[in-house]
Amino acid sequence: MIAVSELCFCSHVVTIYTSKVKTMHALRYVYIMVLIAAVPLFLACSKNTKVPPDEEVHFKSTTFSFDQGTYPSDIDLFMEYRVKAGDVMDILFQIRTWKVQEKFEIEISHTVGVKFVHVPALNEEQRVLPNGSIVLPYLGEVKVIGKTISEVTAELKDRYSGILRDPELYVTVPEFRSRIKELKHDLHTAPRGLSRLVTVRPDGYVTFPLIGNFFVAHRTIPEINEMLNKEYGGYLPGLHVDLFLHKHGGAVITVLGEVNGPGMYTIMRPTTVIEGLALAKGQTSDAKLESVIVFRRHERRIVARKLNLHNRFELNSADSFFYLRPDDIVYVPKTRIAELADVMTKVRDILMFRGWYVGFSVNDRVDWIGGGD
Repeated sequence: MIAVSELCFCSHVVTIYTSKVKTMHALRYVYIMVLIAAVPLFLACSKNTKVPPDEEVHFKSTTFSFDQGTYPSDIDLFMEYRVKAGDVMDILFQIRTWKVQEKFEIEISHTVGVKFVHVPALNEEQRVLPNGSIVLPYLGEVKVIGKTISEVTAELKDRYSGILRDPELYVTVPEFRSRIKELKHDLHTAPRGLSRLVTVRPDGYVTFPLIGNFFVAHRTIPEINEMLNKEYGGYLPGLHVDLFLHKHGGAVITVLGEVNGPGMYTIMRPTTVIEGLALAKGQTSDAKLESVIVFRRHERRIVARKLNLHNRFELNSADSFFYLRPDDIVYVPKTRIAELADVMTKVRDILMFRGWYVGFSVNDRVDWIGGGD
């Protein structure tokens, strides 16, 4: 009798378990059917246009208003590169002795000869003194620096006319390359010849051989090259330099906030915000893509813009891809951001915690432009 009761009880338990299993299967079936029914409803409610297979969708590119029309370029390259701290430049010196000079003037490094036709005993050949003069018989010091050979000849004939009856003389410059030889000796290095590498210091200055310190940060290579040729041409006529970017610190963007790999990333071409997030290994599960903030320096202020990246991949032709420039900061928040003060506080805390330098102070003036895309 006990065995029969136990058997009935076990049978009852099996029946209940089987019933629960059937119920779970039924609920799962209903859940799947609801999902299937919800998909077309969701697509129908979406404001985005449904794109048929194999049809192309054209997206526009955009950026901050003050850069639109010029950036990004049609060839997908940076149209100019501006030198920054850490860049290494290569200076190649050329001394163009073959270049014709319209006016040849005597300099300190020159050797001047004065030859007397009828009185060769008075002949002199001297290197110009540091004060710009030579010393001649009966006259003493005679200033010659900055004068042409014709000017010196005329002056000496006039001054010797009161001393000699017929002062027939002529002036020569037998050695005018001594300064060039010294310059080549000073500039020449065994590994690089007449070439020097210079590094842009953190303060934006570079110490150039022979001419000293010059501020070069935020200037292009052609602009610096033009400035150097003007300075070196004044130092020594015929001295020409060609400037090359030997090594660059990199065009860098900074991605902060709710990304898997926050940090600074080098970009070699115009890059979209989406690509910037990809460089930072994508957003975290807590990221609020509706309130992504981009900071950019413009003239003497910092400008901020809020972007909505939530629906960027739904193939809506009305959307556009926002392009970043070097030194931009992208901040992906954890919560929806409404006030700029909230952003600046979070960015400041992150930068100070990680010890990153991004090219501007969070205490600088920051302005909003545009709105959420």
